[in-house]
Amino acid sequence: MNTLLHIDASARPGRSGIDPHGSHTRRLSARFVERWRAVRPGDRIDHLDVGRKPPSPVSGEWVHAAFTPAAARAPWMHETLAESDRLVDQLIAADLIVVGLPMYNFGVPAQFKAYIDNIVRVGRTFGFDRARGERPYWPMLADAGKRLVLLSARGDFGYGKGQRIAHLNHVEASVRSVFGYIGITEVHEFAVEYDEFGDERLAHSLAQAELGVDRLVDALAAPRHAPPAMA
Repeated sequence: MNTLLHIDASARPGRSGIDPHGSHTRRLSARFVERWRAVRPGDRIDHLDVGRKPPSPVSGEWVHAAFTPAAARAPWMHETLAESDRLVDQLIAADLIVVGLPMYNFGVPAQFKAYIDNIVRVGRTFGFDRARGERPYWPMLADAGKRLVLLSARGDFGYGKGQRIAHLNHVEASVRSVFGYIGITEVHEFAVEYDEFGDERLAHSLAQAELGVDRLVDALAAPRHAPPAMA
């Protein structure tokens, strides 16, 4: 049995196509999860809605507590890190992380940035040792075989690699960097564009993204080391 961690980061509560003003990213992430459940009904699925219930932002007290060795932490430090500990435990337990991640003003929503800041933890998801010289940091999840799926939505169009406004897209690249830093480097992406236009181009973009999601589920749900075909 595998564990899928389903994260929604949109401030919109509903799904497009079902609810008025619903979220495209919630629509895509729900489609992924529903199809995954149909293909792998025995897997565990955890849902985390940071769009509606964002984690607390990092504070000075949080940083002090996080960089204090666990054995030396005062009770208030454990309390300060309790939410972060739960989020890190949930991430570590997951084999596949699927994120509904809209673009807000060219970057990730503040709610998801708060999540990132809570799960990038010294001693838990990345290591730090000054004795290592110029390379004191290392990823702690590198050998865990985790996979990340980013399902995004954008109001304009042309944010893809090599396209007209790709330089304004600070969503996928920044998330790949952060998760790569802690050791999660297998990343798959699909995005919906033309949301602000609301015409047939949006409908086509949604259809293409949904087709991509369906194919990705089939690919990721298959055994990683399938036996060779019999002659």
